[in-house]
Amino acid sequence: MTMRSFVDSAGHEWQVFDVVPRTEERRRHERRGSVEAAAVERERREGERRLTIGAIARLPATAGGWLCFDRGSELRRLSPIPRDWARCPGTALEEYCRAARPASRPSGRDENESAAAIPRR
Repeated sequence: MTMRSFVDSAGHEWQVFDVVPRTEERRRHERRGSVEAAAVERERREGERRLTIGAIARLPATAGGWLCFDRGSELRRLSPIPRDWARCPGTALEEYCRAARPASRPSGRDENESAAAIPRR
């Protein structure tokens, strides 16, 4: 994950980072090392055990990832990720931020907690 900071023309500091979802579910990978354990795991996984209601929602616009713009009280997402975002000037980042859509915070995190949860480099 690449991360950048910039200050917009209004004087607000933004943290920008890219989010790229995994292509597969984690539970499909073998976690046990022995052949016997792998056989038990395959046997256990033969049927679908998850309860689903309706179709799985797919977000084709965000399948390749998005840029997240965070300034504590505001969160925005831009998809698809612009190719030059990691090296472009701050003015271009501000334009990308203006084009991004408002987003809600993940549940369980408040806006004061969000800045601390973003990894610093």
